[in-house]
Amino acid sequence: MVAHSGRDVTTAVDVLVVGAGTTGLSLALQAHAHGARVRVVERRLEQFRPSRALIVHPRTLEVLRPLGVTDALLESADTAPRVHLHLGSRVVDTGLADLALPDTVFPHLTLMRQTDVETVLARTLADRGVTVERGTELLTARDDGDGAHAVLRSRHGVEEVRCPFVVGCDGPASAVRTCAGIGWHGRPYAEEVVLSDLDLDGTPPDAGAQVFAGRRGLLFLFPLGERAAWRLLATRASAGGAGRDFGQPGAAVPEAELQRLLNDAGTTARIERLAWSARVPLQCGLARRFRRGRLFLAGDAAHTYSPATGQGMNAGIQDAVNLGWKLGFAASGSPGEFDAEVLLDSYEGERRAAAHRRLLLTHTAFWAEASTGQLPSWLRAVAAPRAAPAVPVLLGRRRLVAEAVRVISQLRVNYRHSPLSVEGTPPLRGAPRPGDRLPDAAVSVGGPAQRLHGLLARPGVHLLLQRDAAPPPDMADPRVTVLRLWNSPGRGLVAVRPDGHVGFRCGAADPAGLTGWLSLIGAAPFPPVRP
Repeated sequence: MVAHSGRDVTTAVDVLVVGAGTTGLSLALQAHAHGARVRVVERRLEQFRPSRALIVHPRTLEVLRPLGVTDALLESADTAPRVHLHLGSRVVDTGLADLALPDTVFPHLTLMRQTDVETVLARTLADRGVTVERGTELLTARDDGDGAHAVLRSRHGVEEVRCPFVVGCDGPASAVRTCAGIGWHGRPYAEEVVLSDLDLDGTPPDAGAQVFAGRRGLLFLFPLGERAAWRLLATRASAGGAGRDFGQPGAAVPEAELQRLLNDAGTTARIERLAWSARVPLQCGLARRFRRGRLFLAGDAAHTYSPATGQGMNAGIQDAVNLGWKLGFAASGSPGEFDAEVLLDSYEGERRAAAHRRLLLTHTAFWAEASTGQLPSWLRAVAAPRAAPAVPVLLGRRRLVAEAVRVISQLRVNYRHSPLSVEGTPPLRGAPRPGDRLPDAAVSVGGPAQRLHGLLARPGVHLLLQRDAAPPPDMADPRVTVLRLWNSPGRGLVAVRPDGHVGFRCGAADPAGLTGWLSLIGAAPFPPVRP
Protein backbone atom coordinates (compact mmCIF):
# COMPACT_ATOMS: atom_id res chain seq x y z
CA MET A 1 0.00 0.00 0.00
CA VAL A 2 1.40 3.42 -0.94
CA ALA A 3 0.39 7.03 -0.31
CA HIS A 4 -1.11 8.96 -3.21
CA SER A 5 -2.94 12.30 -3.20
CA GLY A 6 -3.56 12.02 0.53
CA ARG A 7 -5.21 8.60 0.19
CA ASP A 8 -4.02 5.08 0.69
CA VAL A 9 -3.46 3.32 -2.64
CA THR A 10 -3.72 -0.46 -2.64
CA THR A 11 -1.75 -2.33 -5.30
CA ALA A 12 -1.32 -5.85 -3.87
CA VAL A 13 -4.36 -7.23 -5.68
CA ASP A 14 -4.90 -8.59 -9.18
CA VAL A 15 -8.69 -8.81 -9.34
CA LEU A 16 -11.08 -6.50 -7.50
CA VAL A 17 -14.50 -8.15 -7.39
CA VAL A 18 -17.39 -5.77 -6.75
CA GLY A 19 -20.38 -7.66 -5.34
CA ALA A 20 -20.53 -10.70 -3.06
CA GLY A 21 -23.49 -12.60 -4.45
CA THR A 22 -23.12 -16.04 -5.98
CA THR A 23 -21.47 -14.59 -9.12
CA GLY A 24 -18.87 -12.53 -7.30
CA LEU A 25 -17.99 -15.27 -4.81
CA SER A 26 -17.66 -17.90 -7.56
CA LEU A 27 -15.49 -15.60 -9.63
CA ALA A 28 -13.24 -14.85 -6.68
CA LEU A 29 -12.80 -18.56 -5.97
CA GLN A 30 -12.04 -19.38 -9.60
CA ALA A 31 -9.57 -16.51 -10.08
CA HIS A 32 -7.84 -17.28 -6.77
CA ALA A 33 -7.57 -20.98 -7.66
CA HIS A 34 -5.78 -20.02 -10.88
CA GLY A 35 -3.14 -17.74 -9.48
CA ALA A 36 -4.74 -14.34 -8.91
CA ARG A 37 -4.65 -12.24 -5.76
CA VAL A 38 -8.30 -11.43 -5.16
CA ARG A 39 -10.24 -8.87 -3.17
CA VAL A 40 -14.05 -8.91 -2.77
CA VAL A 41 -16.04 -5.85 -1.69
CA GLU A 42 -19.77 -5.61 -1.01
CA ARG A 43 -21.67 -2.44 -0.15
CA ARG A 44 -24.30 -4.30 1.92
CA LEU A 45 -23.43 -4.84 5.56
CA GLU A 46 -25.30 -8.15 5.71
CA GLN A 47 -25.96 -11.00 3.33
CA PHE A 48 -28.98 -10.25 1.14
CA ARG A 49 -32.09 -12.08 2.26
CA PRO A 50 -34.45 -13.61 1.45
CA SER A 51 -33.26 -15.80 -1.41
CA ARG A 52 -34.55 -15.00 -4.86
CA ALA A 53 -33.12 -18.10 -6.58
CA LEU A 54 -34.02 -21.63 -5.49
CA ILE A 55 -32.83 -23.95 -8.28
CA VAL A 56 -29.29 -25.13 -9.04
CA HIS A 57 -28.73 -26.73 -12.45
CA PRO A 58 -26.54 -29.78 -13.21
CA ARG A 59 -24.02 -27.77 -15.22
CA THR A 60 -23.62 -25.29 -12.36
CA LEU A 61 -22.68 -28.10 -9.98
CA GLU A 62 -20.22 -29.39 -12.57
CA VAL A 63 -18.34 -26.11 -12.97
CA LEU A 64 -18.18 -25.57 -9.20
CA ARG A 65 -16.87 -29.06 -8.48
CA PRO A 66 -13.17 -28.31 -9.16
CA LEU A 67 -13.38 -25.49 -6.59
CA GLY A 68 -14.13 -28.00 -3.84
CA VAL A 69 -17.57 -26.72 -2.85
CA THR A 70 -20.01 -29.20 -4.39
CA ASP A 71 -20.17 -31.66 -1.49
CA ALA A 72 -20.93 -28.85 0.96
CA LEU A 73 -23.61 -27.46 -1.34
CA LEU A 74 -25.36 -30.80 -1.67
CA GLU A 75 -25.44 -31.31 2.10
CA SER A 76 -28.15 -28.64 2.39
CA ALA A 77 -29.90 -29.30 -0.93
CA ASP A 78 -32.84 -31.38 -2.11
CA THR A 79 -31.45 -33.47 -4.97
CA ALA A 80 -34.59 -35.56 -5.41
CA PRO A 81 -37.38 -32.98 -5.54
CA ARG A 82 -40.93 -33.95 -6.36
CA VAL A 83 -43.28 -31.52 -8.03
CA HIS A 84 -47.06 -31.67 -8.03
CA LEU A 85 -48.34 -29.88 -11.13
CA HIS A 86 -51.94 -28.69 -10.79
CA LEU A 87 -53.71 -28.33 -14.14
CA GLY A 88 -57.28 -27.41 -13.36
CA SER A 89 -58.73 -30.27 -11.33
CA ARG A 90 -55.95 -32.65 -12.38
CA VAL A 91 -52.70 -33.16 -10.48
CA VAL A 92 -49.60 -34.58 -12.16
CA ASP A 93 -46.89 -35.84 -9.83
CA THR A 94 -43.34 -35.91 -11.20
CA GLY A 95 -39.81 -36.34 -9.87
CA LEU A 96 -36.80 -34.30 -10.92
CA ALA A 97 -34.15 -36.77 -9.77
CA ASP A 98 -32.29 -39.42 -11.75
CA LEU A 99 -33.00 -37.87 -15.12
CA ALA A 100 -31.66 -39.62 -18.22
CA LEU A 101 -28.34 -37.76 -18.18
CA PRO A 102 -25.64 -40.43 -18.22
CA ASP A 103 -22.82 -37.99 -18.99
CA THR A 104 -23.03 -36.10 -15.69
CA VAL A 105 -22.82 -37.19 -12.09
CA PHE A 106 -25.55 -34.65 -11.28
CA PRO A 107 -28.55 -35.98 -13.28
CA HIS A 108 -31.10 -33.92 -11.35
CA LEU A 109 -32.44 -30.47 -10.72
CA THR A 110 -31.49 -29.34 -7.24
CA LEU A 111 -33.59 -27.22 -4.89
CA MET A 112 -31.40 -24.96 -2.78
CA ARG A 113 -31.71 -21.42 -1.48
CA GLN A 114 -29.41 -18.80 -2.96
CA THR A 115 -28.38 -17.70 0.54
CA ASP A 116 -27.22 -21.24 1.31
CA VAL A 117 -25.11 -21.25 -1.88
CA GLU A 118 -23.59 -17.90 -0.88
CA THR A 119 -22.82 -19.16 2.62
CA VAL A 120 -20.87 -22.14 1.30
CA LEU A 121 -18.96 -20.06 -1.26
CA ALA A 122 -18.08 -17.32 1.24
CA ARG A 123 -16.94 -19.83 3.86
CA THR A 124 -14.72 -21.59 1.32
CA LEU A 125 -13.25 -18.29 0.17
CA ALA A 126 -12.51 -17.30 3.78
CA ASP A 127 -10.80 -20.67 4.36
CA ARG A 128 -8.49 -19.72 1.49
CA GLY A 129 -7.63 -16.37 2.99
CA VAL A 130 -10.08 -14.06 1.21
CA THR A 131 -12.72 -12.41 3.39
CA VAL A 132 -15.62 -10.45 1.94
CA GLU A 133 -15.29 -6.77 2.88
CA ARG A 134 -18.85 -5.77 3.70
CA GLY A 135 -19.92 -2.17 3.98
CA THR A 136 -17.43 -1.20 1.25
CA GLU A 137 -18.88 0.70 -1.70
CA LEU A 138 -17.38 1.34 -5.11
CA LEU A 139 -17.43 5.07 -5.89
CA THR A 140 -15.64 5.08 -9.24
CA ALA A 141 -13.77 2.72 -11.52
CA ARG A 142 -11.92 3.35 -14.76
CA ASP A 143 -9.67 1.64 -17.24
CA ASP A 144 -6.17 3.15 -17.31
CA GLY A 145 -5.01 1.22 -20.36
CA ASP A 146 -2.53 -1.03 -18.63
CA GLY A 147 -4.65 -1.54 -15.53
CA ALA A 148 -7.71 -0.41 -13.61
CA HIS A 149 -8.22 2.28 -11.00
CA ALA A 150 -11.01 2.17 -8.43
CA VAL A 151 -12.06 4.31 -5.49
CA LEU A 152 -13.72 2.62 -2.52
CA ARG A 153 -15.47 4.00 0.53
CA SER A 154 -15.91 2.14 3.81
CA ARG A 155 -16.12 2.97 7.51
CA HIS A 156 -12.33 3.31 7.39
CA GLY A 157 -12.54 6.13 4.85
CA VAL A 158 -11.85 6.50 1.15
CA GLU A 159 -9.26 4.29 -0.53
CA GLU A 160 -7.80 4.03 -4.02
CA VAL A 161 -7.07 0.66 -5.61
CA ARG A 162 -4.84 0.10 -8.63
CA CYS A 163 -4.98 -3.39 -10.03
CA PRO A 164 -4.99 -5.26 -13.34
CA PHE A 165 -8.75 -5.99 -13.35
CA VAL A 166 -12.07 -4.88 -11.84
CA VAL A 167 -15.13 -7.11 -12.25
CA GLY A 168 -18.66 -5.87 -11.69
CA CYS A 169 -20.78 -8.60 -10.11
CA ASP A 170 -22.99 -5.93 -8.57
CA GLY A 171 -26.39 -6.64 -10.05
CA PRO A 172 -28.75 -4.98 -12.54
CA ALA A 173 -27.95 -1.46 -11.30
CA SER A 174 -24.21 -2.15 -11.62
CA ALA A 175 -21.93 0.69 -10.57
CA VAL A 176 -19.08 -0.88 -12.56
CA ARG A 177 -21.23 -0.92 -15.71
CA THR A 178 -22.08 2.74 -15.19
CA CYS A 179 -18.44 3.67 -14.61
CA ALA A 180 -17.42 1.75 -17.73
CA GLY A 181 -20.02 3.61 -19.81
CA ILE A 182 -21.45 0.33 -21.12
CA GLY A 183 -24.95 0.64 -22.54
CA TRP A 184 -27.90 -1.61 -21.78
CA HIS A 185 -30.50 -3.23 -24.03
CA GLY A 186 -33.54 -3.94 -21.90
CA ARG A 187 -37.22 -3.48 -21.32
CA PRO A 188 -39.56 -4.04 -18.39
CA TYR A 189 -42.11 -6.82 -18.31
CA ALA A 190 -45.80 -6.06 -17.98
CA GLU A 191 -45.88 -8.78 -15.33
CA GLU A 192 -44.26 -8.86 -11.91
CA VAL A 193 -43.40 -11.54 -9.39
CA VAL A 194 -44.83 -11.77 -5.89
CA LEU A 195 -42.67 -13.45 -3.25
CA SER A 196 -43.56 -14.37 0.31
CA ASP A 197 -42.69 -16.72 3.14
CA LEU A 198 -45.76 -18.12 4.87
CA ASP A 199 -47.23 -20.99 6.83
CA LEU A 200 -50.24 -22.68 5.27
CA ASP A 201 -53.08 -24.55 6.90
CA GLY A 202 -53.40 -28.16 5.79
CA THR A 203 -50.32 -28.18 3.52
CA PRO A 204 -47.33 -29.80 5.24
CA PRO A 205 -43.87 -29.00 3.79
CA ASP A 206 -43.21 -32.69 3.11
CA ALA A 207 -45.94 -32.52 0.47
CA GLY A 208 -43.26 -31.36 -1.98
CA ALA A 209 -43.24 -28.41 -4.37
CA GLN A 210 -46.61 -27.35 -5.78
CA VAL A 211 -47.19 -25.63 -9.12
CA PHE A 212 -50.58 -24.20 -10.10
CA ALA A 213 -51.29 -23.10 -13.68
CA GLY A 214 -54.14 -20.63 -14.06
CA ARG A 215 -55.53 -18.01 -16.36
CA ARG A 216 -53.69 -15.21 -14.55
CA GLY A 217 -50.29 -16.91 -14.40
CA LEU A 218 -48.37 -19.52 -12.45
CA LEU A 219 -48.13 -19.93 -8.70
CA PHE A 220 -45.33 -21.93 -7.08
CA LEU A 221 -45.10 -23.17 -3.50
CA PHE A 222 -41.65 -24.40 -2.49
CA PRO A 223 -40.92 -25.98 0.92
CA LEU A 224 -37.89 -23.68 1.15
CA GLY A 225 -39.14 -20.67 3.09
CA GLU A 226 -36.55 -18.87 5.20
CA ARG A 227 -38.90 -17.23 7.69
CA ALA A 228 -41.76 -19.70 7.40
CA ALA A 229 -42.34 -23.19 6.00
CA TRP A 230 -43.32 -22.19 2.45
CA ARG A 231 -41.92 -19.86 -0.19
CA LEU A 232 -44.64 -18.56 -2.50
CA LEU A 233 -43.71 -17.28 -5.95
CA ALA A 234 -46.49 -16.05 -8.20
CA THR A 235 -46.70 -14.07 -11.41
CA ARG A 236 -49.34 -11.45 -12.03
CA ALA A 237 -49.93 -8.32 -14.06
CA SER A 238 -47.78 -5.51 -12.70
CA ALA A 239 -49.61 -3.33 -10.21
CA GLY A 240 -47.49 -0.33 -11.28
CA GLY A 241 -45.71 2.23 -9.15
CA ALA A 242 -42.98 -0.18 -8.12
CA GLY A 243 -40.13 2.02 -9.35
CA ARG A 244 -37.28 0.83 -11.54
CA ASP A 245 -35.33 -1.33 -9.10
CA PHE A 246 -35.71 -4.39 -11.30
CA GLY A 247 -35.13 -7.77 -9.75
CA GLN A 248 -35.10 -6.37 -6.21
CA PRO A 249 -37.85 -7.02 -3.63
CA GLY A 250 -39.99 -3.92 -3.22
CA ALA A 251 -43.18 -3.08 -1.38
CA ALA A 252 -44.90 -5.68 0.79
CA VAL A 253 -48.02 -7.43 -0.48
CA PRO A 254 -51.04 -7.50 1.88
CA GLU A 255 -52.09 -10.89 3.20
CA ALA A 256 -55.51 -10.53 1.58
CA GLU A 257 -53.89 -10.20 -1.85
CA LEU A 258 -51.75 -13.26 -1.26
CA GLN A 259 -54.78 -15.27 -0.18
CA ARG A 260 -56.55 -14.12 -3.33
CA LEU A 261 -53.64 -15.38 -5.44
CA LEU A 262 -53.91 -18.77 -3.72
CA ASN A 263 -57.67 -18.88 -4.24
CA ASP A 264 -57.42 -17.88 -7.90
CA ALA A 265 -54.85 -20.63 -8.46
CA GLY A 266 -57.39 -23.20 -7.27
CA THR A 267 -55.78 -24.23 -3.99
CA THR A 268 -57.81 -24.46 -0.79
CA ALA A 269 -54.79 -23.61 1.38
CA ARG A 270 -55.29 -20.86 3.93
CA ILE A 271 -52.56 -18.57 5.21
CA GLU A 272 -51.91 -19.20 8.89
CA ARG A 273 -48.99 -16.82 9.23
CA LEU A 274 -47.39 -14.36 6.85
CA ALA A 275 -43.72 -13.82 7.68
CA TRP A 276 -42.61 -11.68 4.77
CA SER A 277 -43.72 -10.58 1.31
CA ALA A 278 -42.59 -8.36 -1.55
CA ARG A 279 -43.41 -7.53 -5.12
CA VAL A 280 -40.55 -7.70 -7.60
CA PRO A 281 -40.58 -5.71 -10.87
CA LEU A 282 -38.95 -7.57 -13.74
CA GLN A 283 -37.04 -6.78 -16.89
CA CYS A 284 -35.08 -8.66 -19.51
CA GLY A 285 -31.87 -7.02 -20.58
CA LEU A 286 -28.37 -7.47 -21.96
CA ALA A 287 -25.32 -5.24 -21.65
CA ARG A 288 -23.99 -4.04 -24.98
CA ARG A 289 -20.57 -5.28 -23.96
CA PHE A 290 -19.22 -7.49 -21.19
CA ARG A 291 -15.82 -5.80 -21.17
CA ARG A 292 -14.35 -2.34 -21.56
CA GLY A 293 -10.59 -2.48 -21.20
CA ARG A 294 -9.78 -3.78 -17.74
CA LEU A 295 -13.37 -3.50 -16.48
CA PHE A 296 -15.59 -6.59 -16.80
CA LEU A 297 -19.23 -7.46 -16.12
CA ALA A 298 -20.67 -10.79 -14.98
CA GLY A 299 -24.01 -12.13 -13.78
CA ASP A 300 -26.91 -9.72 -13.38
CA ALA A 301 -24.62 -6.78 -14.14
CA ALA A 302 -24.29 -8.20 -17.67
CA HIS A 303 -27.73 -9.75 -18.26
CA THR A 304 -31.10 -10.07 -16.55
CA TYR A 305 -33.86 -12.56 -17.22
CA SER A 306 -37.32 -13.43 -16.12
CA PRO A 307 -37.43 -16.15 -13.44
CA ALA A 308 -38.60 -18.70 -16.04
CA THR A 309 -36.28 -21.77 -16.16
CA GLY A 310 -34.22 -20.47 -13.23
CA GLN A 311 -31.37 -18.89 -15.17
CA GLY A 312 -30.22 -15.93 -13.05
CA MET A 313 -28.00 -17.49 -10.37
CA ASN A 314 -26.90 -20.35 -12.61
CA ALA A 315 -25.93 -18.15 -15.54
CA GLY A 316 -24.00 -15.81 -13.24
CA ILE A 317 -21.98 -18.65 -11.72
CA GLN A 318 -21.16 -19.99 -15.17
CA ASP A 319 -20.05 -16.50 -16.28
CA ALA A 320 -17.83 -16.38 -13.21
CA VAL A 321 -16.18 -19.73 -13.82
CA ASN A 322 -15.55 -18.81 -17.48
CA LEU A 323 -13.96 -15.45 -16.62
CA GLY A 324 -12.22 -16.32 -13.36
CA TRP A 325 -9.58 -18.67 -14.75
CA LYS A 326 -8.81 -16.27 -17.60
CA LEU A 327 -8.16 -13.43 -15.16
CA GLY A 328 -5.99 -15.73 -13.04
CA PHE A 329 -3.89 -16.80 -16.02
CA ALA A 330 -3.67 -13.24 -17.37
CA ALA A 331 -2.62 -11.83 -13.99
CA SER A 332 0.15 -14.38 -13.43
CA GLY A 333 1.52 -14.72 -16.97
CA SER A 334 4.95 -13.44 -17.95
CA PRO A 335 4.84 -9.94 -19.46
CA GLY A 336 6.43 -9.83 -22.91
CA GLU A 337 5.87 -13.55 -23.56
CA PHE A 338 2.10 -13.69 -23.23
CA ASP A 339 -0.39 -11.38 -24.92
CA ALA A 340 -3.49 -11.75 -22.78
CA GLU A 341 -5.86 -9.79 -25.03
CA VAL A 342 -7.13 -12.78 -27.02
CA LEU A 343 -7.74 -14.68 -23.79
CA LEU A 344 -9.56 -11.77 -22.14
CA ASP A 345 -11.61 -10.92 -25.24
CA SER A 346 -12.82 -14.50 -25.42
CA TYR A 347 -14.96 -14.00 -22.30
CA GLU A 348 -17.32 -11.57 -24.01
CA GLY A 349 -17.38 -13.56 -27.23
CA GLU A 350 -18.28 -16.77 -25.43
CA ARG A 351 -20.61 -15.64 -22.69
CA ARG A 352 -22.49 -12.80 -24.39
CA ALA A 353 -23.58 -15.09 -27.21
CA ALA A 354 -24.74 -17.65 -24.65
CA ALA A 355 -26.57 -14.93 -22.72
CA HIS A 356 -28.41 -13.77 -25.84
CA ARG A 357 -29.66 -17.30 -26.51
CA ARG A 358 -30.83 -17.64 -22.90
CA LEU A 359 -32.64 -14.33 -23.20
CA LEU A 360 -34.71 -15.72 -26.07
CA LEU A 361 -35.37 -18.95 -24.13
CA THR A 362 -36.48 -17.25 -20.92
CA HIS A 363 -38.56 -14.63 -22.69
CA THR A 364 -40.51 -17.33 -24.54
CA ALA A 365 -40.95 -19.43 -21.40
CA PHE A 366 -42.10 -16.44 -19.35
CA TRP A 367 -44.63 -15.49 -22.02
CA ALA A 368 -46.17 -18.95 -21.66
CA GLU A 369 -46.00 -18.90 -17.85
CA ALA A 370 -47.07 -15.40 -16.98
CA SER A 371 -48.44 -13.35 -19.85
CA THR A 372 -52.04 -12.27 -19.34
CA GLY A 373 -52.61 -12.12 -23.08
CA GLN A 374 -55.54 -14.02 -24.53
CA LEU A 375 -53.53 -16.91 -26.03
CA PRO A 376 -51.23 -17.78 -23.10
CA SER A 377 -54.11 -17.38 -20.64
CA TRP A 378 -56.18 -19.82 -22.70
CA LEU A 379 -53.26 -22.25 -22.93
CA ARG A 380 -52.84 -22.36 -19.14
CA ALA A 381 -56.51 -22.30 -18.14
CA VAL A 382 -58.13 -24.42 -20.87
CA ALA A 383 -55.64 -26.28 -23.06
CA ALA A 384 -53.31 -27.43 -20.26
CA PRO A 385 -56.04 -29.12 -18.16
CA ARG A 386 -57.39 -30.87 -21.26
CA ALA A 387 -53.90 -32.09 -22.10
CA ALA A 388 -53.19 -33.19 -18.52
CA PRO A 389 -53.71 -36.93 -19.23
CA ALA A 390 -50.90 -36.77 -21.78
CA VAL A 391 -48.42 -35.07 -19.43
CA PRO A 392 -47.38 -38.28 -17.58
CA VAL A 393 -46.78 -39.90 -20.96
CA LEU A 394 -44.54 -37.01 -22.04
CA LEU A 395 -42.71 -37.02 -18.71
CA GLY A 396 -42.21 -40.75 -19.17
CA ARG A 397 -40.19 -40.02 -22.30
CA ARG A 398 -36.98 -39.77 -20.32
CA ARG A 399 -34.78 -38.79 -23.23
CA LEU A 400 -37.15 -35.96 -24.15
CA VAL A 401 -37.15 -34.63 -20.59
CA ALA A 402 -33.38 -35.01 -20.39
CA GLU A 403 -32.89 -32.99 -23.56
CA ALA A 404 -35.02 -30.18 -22.14
CA VAL A 405 -32.90 -30.18 -18.98
CA ARG A 406 -29.72 -30.09 -21.09
CA VAL A 407 -30.90 -26.94 -22.83
CA ILE A 408 -32.17 -25.24 -19.68
CA SER A 409 -29.07 -26.01 -17.61
CA GLN A 410 -26.54 -25.00 -20.32
CA LEU A 411 -25.17 -28.51 -20.78
CA ARG A 412 -25.56 -27.79 -24.50
CA VAL A 413 -23.60 -24.50 -24.45
CA ASN A 414 -20.48 -24.61 -26.63
CA TYR A 415 -17.78 -22.16 -27.64
CA ARG A 416 -16.87 -23.65 -31.01
CA HIS A 417 -16.36 -20.24 -32.61
CA SER A 418 -14.08 -18.97 -29.84
CA PRO A 419 -10.43 -18.19 -30.69
CA LEU A 420 -9.56 -20.47 -27.77
CA SER A 421 -11.11 -23.47 -29.58
CA VAL A 422 -8.34 -24.93 -31.74
CA GLU A 423 -8.20 -28.08 -33.88
CA GLY A 424 -4.75 -29.63 -34.14
CA THR A 425 -3.19 -31.62 -36.96
CA PRO A 426 -4.33 -34.21 -37.73
CA PRO A 427 -7.85 -33.71 -36.31
CA LEU A 428 -9.12 -36.13 -33.71
CA ARG A 429 -12.31 -37.85 -34.75
CA GLY A 430 -14.92 -39.22 -32.36
CA ALA A 431 -14.07 -36.83 -29.52
CA PRO A 432 -15.83 -33.66 -28.35
CA ARG A 433 -15.07 -30.75 -30.65
CA PRO A 434 -13.01 -27.78 -29.46
CA GLY A 435 -15.39 -25.51 -27.56
CA ASP A 436 -17.73 -28.30 -26.47
CA ARG A 437 -18.35 -29.23 -22.86
CA LEU A 438 -16.37 -32.34 -21.94
CA PRO A 439 -18.94 -35.04 -21.07
CA ASP A 440 -18.43 -37.20 -18.01
CA ALA A 441 -17.61 -40.83 -18.77
CA ALA A 442 -16.18 -43.98 -17.23
CA VAL A 443 -12.42 -44.09 -17.87
CA SER A 444 -9.44 -46.12 -16.73
CA VAL A 445 -6.14 -44.55 -15.75
CA GLY A 446 -4.48 -47.85 -14.94
CA GLY A 447 -6.94 -49.35 -12.47
CA PRO A 448 -10.70 -49.75 -12.00
CA ALA A 449 -12.96 -47.51 -14.07
CA GLN A 450 -13.63 -44.06 -12.63
CA ARG A 451 -15.74 -41.08 -13.61
CA LEU A 452 -13.71 -38.66 -15.71
CA HIS A 453 -15.05 -35.48 -14.10
CA GLY A 454 -14.04 -36.79 -10.69
CA LEU A 455 -10.46 -37.18 -11.91
CA LEU A 456 -10.52 -33.61 -13.23
CA ALA A 457 -12.12 -32.10 -10.11
CA ARG A 458 -9.25 -29.74 -9.41
CA PRO A 459 -8.30 -26.32 -10.82
CA GLY A 460 -6.18 -25.98 -13.93
CA VAL A 461 -5.84 -27.29 -17.47
CA HIS A 462 -6.01 -31.04 -18.04
CA LEU A 463 -4.33 -32.85 -20.94
CA LEU A 464 -6.06 -36.15 -21.71
CA LEU A 465 -3.90 -38.58 -23.67
CA GLN A 466 -5.27 -41.58 -25.50
CA ARG A 467 -3.61 -44.90 -24.73
CA ASP A 468 -0.89 -44.77 -27.39
CA ALA A 469 -0.37 -41.00 -27.52
CA ALA A 470 3.16 -39.61 -27.36
CA PRO A 471 3.85 -37.72 -24.14
CA PRO A 472 3.48 -33.95 -24.42
CA PRO A 473 6.38 -31.52 -23.97
CA ASP A 474 7.47 -30.94 -20.39
CA MET A 475 5.01 -28.62 -18.69
CA ALA A 476 6.58 -25.75 -16.74
CA ASP A 477 3.21 -24.55 -15.44
CA PRO A 478 1.96 -26.45 -12.36
CA ARG A 479 -1.59 -25.58 -13.40
CA VAL A 480 -1.30 -28.10 -16.26
CA THR A 481 -1.79 -31.80 -15.46
CA VAL A 482 -1.56 -34.83 -17.72
CA LEU A 483 -3.79 -37.92 -17.60
CA ARG A 484 -3.51 -41.00 -19.82
CA LEU A 485 -6.78 -42.84 -20.55
CA TRP A 486 -5.88 -46.49 -20.94
CA ASN A 487 -9.35 -47.52 -22.12
CA SER A 488 -9.26 -45.03 -25.02
CA PRO A 489 -7.30 -46.52 -27.96
CA GLY A 490 -5.54 -44.10 -30.27
CA ARG A 491 -2.74 -41.54 -30.38
CA GLY A 492 -4.81 -38.40 -29.82
CA LEU A 493 -4.87 -35.70 -27.18
CA VAL A 494 -7.57 -33.45 -25.75
CA ALA A 495 -6.80 -30.31 -23.71
CA VAL A 496 -9.57 -29.36 -21.29
CA ARG A 497 -9.95 -25.79 -20.05
CA PRO A 498 -10.48 -25.07 -16.33
CA ASP A 499 -14.21 -24.49 -16.99
CA GLY A 500 -14.65 -27.99 -18.42
CA HIS A 501 -14.73 -27.11 -22.13
CA VAL A 502 -12.41 -28.64 -24.70
CA GLY A 503 -9.85 -26.09 -25.88
CA PHE A 504 -7.57 -28.12 -28.15
CA ARG A 505 -7.56 -31.59 -29.68
CA CYS A 506 -5.41 -33.45 -32.17
CA GLY A 507 -5.38 -36.97 -33.58
CA ALA A 508 -1.65 -37.55 -33.13
CA ALA A 509 1.36 -35.80 -31.63
CA ASP A 510 1.23 -32.09 -32.48
CA PRO A 511 3.71 -30.50 -30.05
CA ALA A 512 3.75 -27.16 -31.86
CA GLY A 513 -0.04 -26.97 -31.91
CA LEU A 514 -0.37 -27.88 -28.26
CA THR A 515 2.37 -25.49 -27.15
CA GLY A 516 0.80 -22.75 -29.23
CA TRP A 517 -2.59 -23.29 -27.60
CA LEU A 518 -1.13 -23.39 -24.10
CA SER A 519 0.78 -20.19 -24.82
CA LEU A 520 -2.43 -18.61 -26.14
CA ILE A 521 -4.11 -19.07 -22.76
CA GLY A 522 -1.00 -18.19 -20.75
CA ALA A 523 -0.31 -21.66 -19.41
CA ALA A 524 2.98 -22.68 -21.09
CA PRO A 525 5.81 -23.00 -21.89
CA PHE A 526 6.82 -20.47 -19.27
CA PRO A 527 6.07 -20.85 -15.55
CA PRO A 528 3.73 -18.34 -13.91
CA VAL A 529 5.61 -15.46 -12.32
CA ARG A 530 4.51 -12.51 -10.27
CA PRO A 531 5.37 -9.19 -11.96
